[in-house]
Amino acid sequence: MKNDFIDIQDQMKSSKVISFGEALIDRLGPLGGDPSCDKPVKDCFGGAPANVACALSRLGVSVSLVSALGNDPIGKDFKNLMIDRGINILGLQEDKLRPTRIVLVRREDNGERVFGGFEGEKELGFADQAISKKKIIQDWQLVSHKAKWLIIGTIPLASEISADAFFWCIEKALNSGIKIALDLNWRPTFWRKKASKSLAPTLEEKIQINSILKNASLIKLAKEEAEWFFNSSNPRDISFSLSQRPSVIVTDGPNPVEWFLNNIYGRSNAISPSSVIDTTGAGDAFTAGIIYKLLSIDLDEINQKIAQDIIQFAIACGAYVCKGAGAINPQPYLKDIDNLLSLYKGGMS
Repeated sequence: MKNDFIDIQDQMKSSKVISFGEALIDRLGPLGGDPSCDKPVKDCFGGAPANVACALSRLGVSVSLVSALGNDPIGKDFKNLMIDRGINILGLQEDKLRPTRIVLVRREDNGERVFGGFEGEKELGFADQAISKKKIIQDWQLVSHKAKWLIIGTIPLASEISADAFFWCIEKALNSGIKIALDLNWRPTFWRKKASKSLAPTLEEKIQINSILKNASLIKLAKEEAEWFFNSSNPRDISFSLSQRPSVIVTDGPNPVEWFLNNIYGRSNAISPSSVIDTTGAGDAFTAGIIYKLLSIDLDEINQKIAQDIIQFAIACGAYVCKGAGAINPQPYLKDIDNLLSLYKGGMS
């Protein structure tokens, strides 16, 4: 009992970041194949919030993950991974009624991925759709002590139970002075019960997601997401469209990143990895790189040079992940990014 208390105290002291949302399995099919029927498949731990938490931990940041996993072998293996990474799992719930979600991911020959349907669903859905607010309220002090950032996506909004917990966390974080970073991460597959050919969000889906945009100090989104939700991919225009004038970063795959940090606009070239195996999790590693840098400086202290360094570091984190399969296993250590940036600045890519 005494050792358990010490472990809890140690974790309370060290969590600088809270990551909230889905933890799941990405089932990768063979390049160009369908993971629902083509072999071989590769199961990789994933889910944007879990990916970000693991990436931050690899960079040496203490982080808490608030999520839910099924009481199944996959869930137990995932929990053990979080423990191995040194992540605070006091907010990681175990759902005895719902399984851990498996997402079917189709990989094109160039490594780009397309999210298909899910596997393993039972009548009550998946564990990540039922993150309990009651449980979070009980554990909040243990996961949020000394936290500076809460990192969120939008997928929890697609489930009534998780959305209730989601809104509570956002409100509590704001009241505690914890800044919110939002990766918009639009994934229509998670929102719709039936397959749809339209990738664009409906008006109702936009309204639900717009309800949390006003809370973010930092918004990261892909170019197509920017155009769908803001009718613009210019980060300055997006920032000015919101009352709190957040910092905004717009990514575009291998193309330049446009950003607006502390009212400073910039455009940074991507880094092309020597080989692209899988782009799953690249955006999450990018987000982790941004937060890693922002832990050492306030947004309102950022100047042009600092902003450029922050974005370049994040780009390197995203590029590094593309060299391996899955979102979590290929994540870099700090020394890996230092080496990559040294090569890049020396004229290599």
